[in-house]
Amino acid sequence: MATRGVIIDLDGTVYRGNTRLAGAREGIATLHDSSCDVCFVSNNPAKSPTEFAARLTEMDVPADAEAVVSAASVTATTLERTHSDADLFVIGSPGLRSILENRDFALTDDPAACDVLVASYDRGFEYDDMTDGLRAIEAGAAFVGTDPDRTIPTADGRAVPGSGAIINAITGVVDREPDWIAGKPAERMAETALTRLDCAPEECLVIGDRLDTDIAMGERHGMTTVLVLTGVTDRATLATSDIEPDHVIDGLGDIGVVLDTIDAD
Repeated sequence: MATRGVIIDLDGTVYRGNTRLAGAREGIATLHDSSCDVCFVSNNPAKSPTEFAARLTEMDVPADAEAVVSAASVTATTLERTHSDADLFVIGSPGLRSILENRDFALTDDPAACDVLVASYDRGFEYDDMTDGLRAIEAGAAFVGTDPDRTIPTADGRAVPGSGAIINAITGVVDREPDWIAGKPAERMAETALTRLDCAPEECLVIGDRLDTDIAMGERHGMTTVLVLTGVTDRATLATSDIEPDHVIDGLGDIGVVLDTIDAD
């Protein structure tokens, strides 16, 4: 079946830090020239789709907010469906707090008074935050997370702890798994991207640099998966992984080879 839609990860696939990766713009142009619709997807929970679109445009990769799905936006949309009038206690970045406030959620500084505990990436995370998380759960709050990324890449290529590390720390204290996590590889993220693209899973490619999020999401939801080696995964890591992408390319600029292979099949 011909490819109609493409889900593209951002950090490690299109750019690293504030630098666009070699071949990324050309690869995206190849997809557009092949009549593929593109949806950019990120587990970064600190930025909105509008902010991601502006960043891409600054890198000479034109995009609008409707072409971007972020962990923060999926978290907010899911909360609108499940806890629309809830008071939220957020352990997360100022960016996430701002996104939730802009979606008309009420945020509280009292964990014992909240309806939902939202856990996410926070550079200031500390012991008192784990205590607050415990107090929220003791008071009966729902427990959700933005994304499962235990580490995230930095501009110099070294990893630092991400949302998953903080969520896991809170999980260990409260002895309870989150009710749901919004970001890749979760079904919520996949369904949101497929709806934006208006295509079936078998008509869609997922391109990304992480096996446990990008490739796992595509694998779980019946999409064709493409691993790029410009991010956190190298061939040595791939060789020992239980997750096997359908295609492996050096970078997004080589995506034409994948399209040719699919067309030949």
